[in-house]
Amino acid sequence: MNENRELAVVTGASSGIGFELARQLADRGYDLIVNSADEERLHAAAAEIRDRTGAVVQPVQADLRHYEDAERLVAAVAASGRPVARRGAQRRCRRRRCVPRHRPGGRVRDRRPERALHGASGQAAAAADGRGRRGRMLITSSIASTMPGSFQAVYNASKSFLQSFSQALQNELKDSPVTVTALMPGPTDTDFFRRADMGDTKVGQGEKDDPAQVAEQGLDALFAGKDKVVAGSLKTKAQGLANKVLPDSLKAEGHRRMAEPGSGDQ
Repeated sequence: MNENRELAVVTGASSGIGFELARQLADRGYDLIVNSADEERLHAAAAEIRDRTGAVVQPVQADLRHYEDAERLVAAVAASGRPVARRGAQRRCRRRRCVPRHRPGGRVRDRRPERALHGASGQAAAAADGRGRRGRMLITSSIASTMPGSFQAVYNASKSFLQSFSQALQNELKDSPVTVTALMPGPTDTDFFRRADMGDTKVGQGEKDDPAQVAEQGLDALFAGKDKVVAGSLKTKAQGLANKVLPDSLKAEGHRRMAEPGSGDQ
């Protein structure tokens, strides 16, 4: 990799918002380490970004639901020779008790990507802060974090976790050269609704935001040092503003109308 270019690490980079974040970071002059659980699509995405931008792009296949895979991604970043003090970062992170290890034999459902986020973000922040280097972290939350998710209860709750986690990191790192930004997209044209089997819902069948637009707004907020950004169309931004004042009961009922199975056929 070209030592004169900065390094960006993008997870979920094989498609959707993650792919657009990676592509646009390459356009902005970054070398990349990109990650996804889907090896075939990841290598195809890396090749496309390489061909379109001329950036150096290293794909690392890893399923971040699993601790060992998350460690493999961190090790790949360290092996790049870029500023990552893995050992010191890990020690600091463990003192903060932010690297949970799953128990052998635990159900896959219990090994959520948030566990990987604990370790990876803690290590990245500690590495940059510990060496006095600036760093920027973009955590993909969602506008779903601002409302109870009827028929998506676990998903919305997990996004609320990400939102709270990012805001806590912002406060911890406020006197350091490391910034943390929460990206909060609305319904976006990605594989999400197909994978979630939501094709028969109103939100699944409705108009969706462009992932390229979401990524651009997210990166603009990241480089401006903002704490969070509701990204996407004017409709999504308006929903973000409304969710600040609407009671949870109304938001839950509204979410029900959008996400209830069969709502798209009514």
